[in-house]
Amino acid sequence: MKLSVLDQSPISKGGTSEETLQHTIELAQLTEQLGFTRYWVAEHHNTNGLASSSPEILMTKLASSTSTIRIGSGGVLLPQYSPLKVAENAKMLEALFPGRIDLGLGRSPGGSQQTRLALTDGMKKTLSAFSRQVKDIHGYLFDSLSDDHPYKGVIATPTTQTNPETWVLGITAQGAKHAAINGTGFTFGHFINPDESIEAIQTYLNEFQPSKAHAEPKINACVFVVCAETEEKAEELALSQDMWLLHVGKGMETRVPSVEEVKQHTFTAQELEKVKSNRRRTIIGTPKQVREELEALIEAYQTDEFLIITNIYDFEAKKKSYQLLAEEVFDKLQ
Repeated sequence: MKLSVLDQSPISKGGTSEETLQHTIELAQLTEQLGFTRYWVAEHHNTNGLASSSPEILMTKLASSTSTIRIGSGGVLLPQYSPLKVAENAKMLEALFPGRIDLGLGRSPGGSQQTRLALTDGMKKTLSAFSRQVKDIHGYLFDSLSDDHPYKGVIATPTTQTNPETWVLGITAQGAKHAAINGTGFTFGHFINPDESIEAIQTYLNEFQPSKAHAEPKINACVFVVCAETEEKAEELALSQDMWLLHVGKGMETRVPSVEEVKQHTFTAQELEKVKSNRRRTIIGTPKQVREELEALIEAYQTDEFLIITNIYDFEAKKKSYQLLAEEVFDKLQ
């Protein structure tokens, strides 16, 4: 099993963006030492609880602060941007850090309609153009735009000897299809929507078309994980993530609350039902329990690589969660 990281750079209550981004750097360095394969950062806008608004800039810092782990985006919100500019950002990163860059692309609007319009400077861009934009990304990366393409002759610079790996993030069969027909890797968001996993994975495998980026299908899956020495401790730590997910789902506060704050909260029956539902997106437990649950997903997801996302309040406990899981998984491989 391969382990990787998705880090949304969540800000804990009482913390700052500056402190949180330093934590992101520290976690990237730690997980590299532990043997993780990739470290991906997210893109979110107009929120007080997620510090990563510009993945390309954060990737540059992370890649220069590490030496071997692959650094990527999970993902750049392509519908808001020009494929040429996204390709050139990726090319620049690849030129600076050859063989270490992953370009993950997302179709999410990235926030409210107002936020999206602010990102596009008022231009109303359709999400339905996403698949064509992914194709254009490959056209620019590999200088393979079709002869009848309106921008044929435009080259993404700097020119590089290698290209970043391209991935499309998805949570449905439709998202999987975007990855398949364009020949990118596919990242399934179990941490968002585990219900459509089987259909999405089969759609990707059945409809995959080889490209210059990927000759064969390539899959990984992203899962919420909270790991601790005991099941009781893991459950306690996960309380902050439970409440955070409730707040995010309601469009409320997006900073991560402390366990103490959660313990003082009186949950309604509706909230308890939502927590129970959200727990299906999460693996919580001891290292052995988490490893076994991840192993159970390998066959369903047709992959041995999982991106681990841990959005809990205590950063030291967060680091420990990744460390315990790595020691359990990698020791079993030896």
